[in-house]
Amino acid sequence: MSTPIENLTPEQVNAALAAGEILLVDVREPHEFAAERIAGAVNHPLSTLDPANLPTEAGKTVVLSCAGGVRSVTAANACQAAGIDIHHHLAGGLRAWVMAGLPTER
Repeated sequence: MSTPIENLTPEQVNAALAAGEILLVDVREPHEFAAERIAGAVNHPLSTLDPANLPTEAGKTVVLSCAGGVRSVTAANACQAAGIDIHHHLAGGLRAWVMAGLPTER
């Protein structure tokens, strides 16, 4: 049985990033990531997603993000189907992050 996907707010993700508690994995395409991204995020596109090759960091929870929250849920479901317990994502994606007034990199 899979773990329900946990929706994290931009504020929760921002605080967890600042505290060094999470690894933010952006599943958008490389050109989207290059145009604008959350500082500290790493890019691992959904189009070439291999859950076994997702980046990890010891002691950190992997949190997925995308543009609007759809691809990150798809990626989390794919991870769980492959037996990898990744179930956190940035609800609303980069759009919600920007709407919350949080900084991005270009």
